[in-house]
Amino acid sequence: MRNTFSNETQILGLLGHPIKHSYSPFIFNITAQLLNLDLTYLPFDVPPAELKYAVKGMVTLGFKGWNVTIPHKETIKRRLNSLSEEAALVGSVNTVVNDMGNLVGYNTDVNGVYESLLPYKDEIGGLDVTVIGAGGAARAVLYTLIKHFRPGTINLINRTEQRADTLKDYFYNKMRYPDIKTQILFPPRVQEVISNSKLIVNTTSVGMYPDSGSQLFPEAKAFNRGQVVFDLVYNPVETNFLKMAKGEGAVTINGLRMLVAQAAKSFELWTGQEMPVPAIHDAILNYIK
Repeated sequence: MRNTFSNETQILGLLGHPIKHSYSPFIFNITAQLLNLDLTYLPFDVPPAELKYAVKGMVTLGFKGWNVTIPHKETIKRRLNSLSEEAALVGSVNTVVNDMGNLVGYNTDVNGVYESLLPYKDEIGGLDVTVIGAGGAARAVLYTLIKHFRPGTINLINRTEQRADTLKDYFYNKMRYPDIKTQILFPPRVQEVISNSKLIVNTTSVGMYPDSGSQLFPEAKAFNRGQVVFDLVYNPVETNFLKMAKGEGAVTINGLRMLVAQAAKSFELWTGQEMPVPAIHDAILNYIK
């Protein structure tokens, strides 16, 4: 890892609260090492009340850009000069580019979702899909599906139906997409919905380390051969959700692909260079193990 600095060192960072769980410092500092770049990436734990001061400090200190994670993805928008199309429509920002004080917000989670699902684009188009969860990650998934994959009905399942309904109305108003149906996450009621879906995406944190034993469903009956099942959780790499789907013959996608793909887009926005994605994927896989 790079441990020396110079007057030319480019500094990037991460704003979040908490941030100890983040793999972003590992990803970007390893990338800098592999590409022999004079660059370093630093994490900053910033409580919500201090965000405006943190942003001012990043600009003053000449940070080229930074990532944004929970709980700042939505509130940081008011601190920026402009938003990319996807950030404006998704309603959240995870990457900021500082162009001499002009702050532009992007949502590269969209790129992570797109790159993860791209090999299955022809299979998804026109068929029913299911998205589980109604938080920020679900917003990025819904935007990507509507913008790039044009499925049939999108079944939006959440523990709180009101929150799912709010998200449904949001995407109708923003993107005029009428084919979203909401339902409460209550097995076995959702089993038929999931069984009839070509794609199932888990955008919740259920099954994430250290609570790896938690499950969305007690049984694997909802899954079947020919489905594509995508879990945004990346630690563990294979969640119980994916294990159950794989056991029923479904094709599975882990969250590590999305994690690296969204980071690669952020890196490109900041540096204009491509991240060596296969090498970074292998490095973080070994790191997690």
